[in-house]
This record gives sequence, structure tokens and C-alpha cells, in this order.
Amino acid sequence: MSDELVSRVTAWIASDPDETDRQTLERLLADGATEELARRFAAPLRFGTAGLRGPVMAGPAGMNRYTVRRATQGVAAWLLTGPVDAGRGVVVGRDARRGSESFNDEVVAVLLGAGIAVYEMPGPLPTPLVAFAVRELGAAAGIMITASHNPPRDNGYKLYDASGAQIIAPDDEVVERFAAAATTPNLGSRDDPRYHRVPATVIEEYHRHALARFAPSASSGLRIVYTPLHGVGGATMTSLLAEAGYRAFSVVSEQFEPDGRFPTLPFPNPEEPGALDRAIARAEEVGADLVLANDPDADRLGVAVRGRAAWRVLRGDQIGWLLASALLPEAGANDVVATSVVSSTMLESMARDAGVAYVTTLTGFKWIARAAGNRTLAFGYEEALGFAVDARVADKDGLTAALALARLADELAERGETLLDRLDSIEQRYGVHAVDQLSIRDDGPGGRARIVAAVARLREDPPREIGGLAVREVVDLATGGRGLPPTDGVVLVAPPARVVVRPSGTEAKLKAYLEVVVEPGDERPLDERRRSASTLLVAIRDDLGQRLALARDAER
Repeated sequence: MSDELVSRVTAWIASDPDETDRQTLERLLADGATEELARRFAAPLRFGTAGLRGPVMAGPAGMNRYTVRRATQGVAAWLLTGPVDAGRGVVVGRDARRGSESFNDEVVAVLLGAGIAVYEMPGPLPTPLVAFAVRELGAAAGIMITASHNPPRDNGYKLYDASGAQIIAPDDEVVERFAAAATTPNLGSRDDPRYHRVPATVIEEYHRHALARFAPSASSGLRIVYTPLHGVGGATMTSLLAEAGYRAFSVVSEQFEPDGRFPTLPFPNPEEPGALDRAIARAEEVGADLVLANDPDADRLGVAVRGRAAWRVLRGDQIGWLLASALLPEAGANDVVATSVVSSTMLESMARDAGVAYVTTLTGFKWIARAAGNRTLAFGYEEALGFAVDARVADKDGLTAALALARLADELAERGETLLDRLDSIEQRYGVHAVDQLSIRDDGPGGRARIVAAVARLREDPPREIGGLAVREVVDLATGGRGLPPTDGVVLVAPPARVVVRPSGTEAKLKAYLEVVVEPGDERPLDERRRSASTLLVAIRDDLGQRLALARDAER
């Protein structure tokens, strides 16, 4: 073990406030566990697509009390030296993951010790409520302790600025620079006069506004099954459904209470295969037609609908098209709709047809939330089940999105139609947009570096064809292609297909987003067009999966 590594580990132990974590690192030092210590100290957590995220473990590469303490010192210094009045305070919230409560306590103590007012949420609550509260209270910033839909071992730290949107460069770089220079902080306590609980009136206003916008016009008999997937959305979402007048909803009881172990799920992510199985089984029991699922912090929405022969779990793009079909007719002259470069191109066509301004952004809601500039974001979505349906929350919100989709389903049911019928009409009008996603995980030591290197290899030596289609254009997003700010990613255009490849900003994954478009002028029946597009998707996915796996393995 190198002297330099020993020195870094020893210095960390000397300042780590958590006795258990100190003992873990001391034991690893004594055992000469070089590889494990190198993993924990190779690189600190960085602000990615959605803030800090990583495994709960001791060391700078993990989420722990010391990491949170240093990050919060960085936030405090950023606020105290920046243009926003830090006296406006910081909203602090948390989910129910392992470590969330103690990390929340560190945030509160560090902020108060730095002389910054705190507005703490009254318990583990959904992330969208923190984003809403920042704006409602006129706070200088917001901090949410959550890892959203990440695996159970993870936790995270999401940071909002005064706009209620997640921070972007250069603010994230400033916070990281101050955090890296952090020393022993002064710690405050909740008896400080600058400490406040977020008033109940703020949460009540969120409910009131959500219901005013998205409750059905009359009491509804729509049969819904809801699951929060062991997260913090359960009480809030069921309250909203009940107050909105849905008389026939039920819940997946074994997934309803918050539980950071996520005992019924390998991954608490509504996108993962099988994640909605229990909800669909419950829907079969009660004869429901619609399944709604939030991820653990309730900022995402998963949906399944009863089909003619079987249940269909909708993709994020399909949910986005459905919500757009309901919200575009309500958009005004000053409104904008937006989605990211990894999502389907369908929304652009729908917006153009509706005469509504459209913007493509980089991946992540920190960009989508800002897409409208000085105008109003009427609707924004990302294929990873993130939807912004109301401008008063400058982030994705799985609660209001669920209400908006339920209202659409209810209105269609009144006319004898379904959400699947609406999807048919959308694709008849705008063309078939078949979408798929490919993920290659690499959780081992150096996995993140191998993933980045695999994307670089694809950039340097792109394929001439993919899935039997000639690649006509290669767009290097690292140079700011297609009018976007620079980001690590590559776009392969092989008409009628498009592929976007990028490293995940929140996990050790290589991700590829695939789309095949069959234009509306095609005279074949809709089902035949869909089958044709799906066949192409499979060929592209198989080809690309092999290429990317080989590129990753070449870096081992």
C-alpha cells in the first residue's frame, strides 16, 4: 500500500465524524486492504446529472456523514459568497433510504453553524415538495437527501438553487471547490432561532394547486392501483387521489410503507423489468385498468395499462406523448415544451403541430427545467420516467404527473376510449416512434473510467453501419453538437434510426437510447408498421450491445 494512500486514509479518519466509519477504515488499513481502500479513495463523489450519488460507505467515494458535511460546507460557502442573499435560508428534506436521517441532520447542523437559516421538511417526504417549497418560501437554495431510483445500497444529495431547479455549472463547480477545501465546521442545533420547520401551509398549497390543476371535473370511478415502491410517496399520493375524487383506487399494501431495504424489489426503479409485477397482480385482483407507480422519492412516474390480451408497461416516452396530448392544447403563446436529447423526437412533431415552442436539452431535469428561459415551461419530460407538468415545480414531479395522467385516462374512459387508444391516434398522426434502451453496468473498481473510455472509443472509431443500416452522420456531443452545450455522448444517425450513447450521470452504466421512426405517410396498417420498426430496433440493439460490451471490455 502506497504511503500516499495511507496518508489520505489517515487524514480522512482524523476528521470523519462517524465512529463506525472510522472503525471500518482503520480495520481496512490494518488488514492491508489496498484494493478496497483504493476503491473508496480513488475519486470523491462529483455532482453529476442529479447531484451527488453513490454507495453508502466510508471514504470520499461514498455517501457518508463526512461527505455530506463537506458538501454542505461547500453549499454554505457558495451561498455566503454568491449573489443570492443567504439570509433567505435553505429548504432541507430527505427520503427514507439508509442513512437519510443522519445525513439530513448533518446538513441542518452545518448550515445553522454557518449562520444560514434552515427550513426543514417535517419528515421523509417526496422530492417535488422540496423543489416546490424553495419557490414558495423564496429560499436561497434547497437540499434533498435522496438517491431517487438507484439501488438500495446508494444514497445521494440533490441541490437546488433559488429558482427551485437543480444547480448547473458553474455553481456545481464552485460548491465542489469549496467542499474540497472544507475544514472542521461549526455545528449548530435546532434550538437556533434561525431553525424553522417548513410550514404546513406550504404543503397544503402544493396539494391545493395540484388538485386545482389536475383533479377531474367530477368524482371518478376509474379503477386505479397505486404503489410507491417502498418510497415516501405513498401518503401524499393517496391523499391527492382521494381528494381528487377517485373513489376506486387501491394500493399495493406490501410496498406502501417507506422501507430503505426495498424488500420486494431488486432495484426500486419503475423502469426495471418486474418492478410493477405486484401492482399488476393487485390490479388483476381488483379489476383495475390503470397502474400508477412512483419511484422511492416520488419524482418519477411508472405506468401500466390493461391491454386487450395482457397488461402493458408503458415506456417513459409513451407516457410523455400521452401527457403532451393532454397539455399541449392548454399551452399559451408564452409557453414552451421540452425534452432531452436522449428522448424520442415525437414531442417536437407534436409541438410543431400545436404551434407551441419546443426545445431539446441535455440529459437531466436541471436542463429541462431551464429550457423555457424567460417564458413558461408548460411541459417537460425525459424518457427515464421524469415529467414536469406544472411550472410551479421546477423539477420532475411524479405526483402531479400521476394526477394529470389519471385525469386523461378518466376523460378517455368517459368516451369509451383508453390510453392505448390515445397512443394509437398519436402514432397514426405523427408516425410510429419505436424506442428502446440498452444499459451495460460495470460496478467493479475502475468501472466508471472504463465506461467513459468505451464512449471515447466509439467517438474515435464509429461504426459504418449498425443493425444493417448505414450510419450517415456521427454527432460528437462533447463538442456541443446540435446546438447543445458540450456533454459526454455520441449520436449515430442511421435513417430511419437514431442512437444516442452516453455514460450514466448517476450510476456506473453505459447507456444507449434507440429510436426508429416510420413516417406517417406509410400506408401499411399501424400494427404492421410497429412490427417493422421493432424488428429494426432488435437488430440495432443486438449489434450495438455487442459493440459496446467489446469496447468496455477492451479497457479492462
